[in-house]
Amino acid sequence: MPPTETLFLESTTRIQKDPISSFMDFQVWDFPGQLNPLDDTFDFDNIFGELGALIWVIDAQDEILDPLSRLHSTIIALQRSYPMVNIEVFIHKVDGLSDEYKLDTQRDIMQRTQDELEDGGYDNVQISYHLTSIYDHSIFEAFSKVIQKLLPQLGTLENLLNVLCSNSGIEKAFLFDVLSKIYIATDSSPVDVQSYEICSDFIDVIVDVSEIYGVLDETEEQIPEVSSVIRLQNGMVLYLREINKFLALICLMRKEGIEKQGLVDYNVQIFQTALQKVFELGGTGVR
Repeated sequence: MPPTETLFLESTTRIQKDPISSFMDFQVWDFPGQLNPLDDTFDFDNIFGELGALIWVIDAQDEILDPLSRLHSTIIALQRSYPMVNIEVFIHKVDGLSDEYKLDTQRDIMQRTQDELEDGGYDNVQISYHLTSIYDHSIFEAFSKVIQKLLPQLGTLENLLNVLCSNSGIEKAFLFDVLSKIYIATDSSPVDVQSYEICSDFIDVIVDVSEIYGVLDETEEQIPEVSSVIRLQNGMVLYLREINKFLALICLMRKEGIEKQGLVDYNVQIFQTALQKVFELGGTGVR
């Protein structure tokens, strides 16, 4: 939903389990902030036994000491029983803070957490920290990084994208889950925030247009794969190709690269075939 509509959402009062319609068997368990998952009334093993990642959300505009204390207790409990769970800290609602205050808050949280864990005898706990907001693309990028860690095929996907880019004149390529706007993989070149944002917005454009023009004709058995090319004013080109009903490949290239669109289309088709084989070899169920 649009971020402005979230103002009318009620606070979460109980554990909510939300299955996500995606290319993965993806499930989110939402714990209200006032509940302690370590309380004896909860089954610790049932909650954390099959967990892929723990995302701990801290309101950067509120008091942080109490949620930090409960975070530290949860991390220590996980280290004792399930040390393989990825721990992700979302420092949330940073849209109303200055850049300097954002970084100060992040440093403070990181330092307090490190000190607390070292005092408890846990020196090398891997924790990732993300500055997030629903008013920009930071929340989608943070979730993307979380999901990527849970994909056993990630290294193979990155290699396939690297080969595609090097043979097609592509400067940056993202493999997006269309419904969630999470990118499950990208090539090994650094992710530029602006590139990610424009590719993410491209999905919204395609979805909106598809809802208008993507209606099945009575004589057609299925809608053909969506593809689109948009030329930007800065001389760059956005190239989109639907991989399946869940995934789309979005590439950023210079206008010279799209002059050989036949070659690009052929390489993308080869990539698509390889991708299908990758996912046939392994499941994608995560929580």
